[in-house]
Amino acid sequence: MNSQEERQWIARCREGDREAFGPIVNAYMKRAYFTALGMLGDGEEAYDISQEAFVRAFRAIRGFDPSSDFAPWFFRILRNLCLTALARRRSRGVDSLDEMAEEGREPDAGERFRPDLLAERSEAAERVWRGLAALDPKSREVIVLKDLEGYRYREIAEILGVPIGTVMSRLFHARQKLKAKLESGEGLRAV
Repeated sequence: MNSQEERQWIARCREGDREAFGPIVNAYMKRAYFTALGMLGDGEEAYDISQEAFVRAFRAIRGFDPSSDFAPWFFRILRNLCLTALARRRSRGVDSLDEMAEEGREPDAGERFRPDLLAERSEAAERVWRGLAALDPKSREVIVLKDLEGYRYREIAEILGVPIGTVMSRLFHARQKLKAKLESGEGLRAV
């Protein structure tokens, strides 16, 4: 879908046309799911959160500035829901992926990254996913947005609500942390 078509669908949504939101969901659902998966590390939770993000976006669409790009606005909603889910997970006493990685403990099947959903299982892919799981949420999200989802620096800055320089700095440091974890094998035991 090109940007003009997207703006037309959004205009119809803003007028209350529920059916017009379908093409928008179809255009973004895969990226939304994989972004949530990258941040949360749980396939079922990522699916639920990405669906909730679409519901919230539709409910708030009248407040969306039609002169802006939809993607950064939508992915801010998704990001906030992911961060809330991570905070809720911690408050319920459920181990975060970060804590499990620090302890050298592997997540169980319901908590684990599922690289088979993204690509054929391979040792290298699993090591990268375990490395991502071992990163702090801010580092993980910037790598997911840039390296896995392919967003431009400007788009990431809009999604995160930070200057482009901050995005570049976070990405540089996040990549360094991931590289160090992969080289050292820290918290990357095989599943």
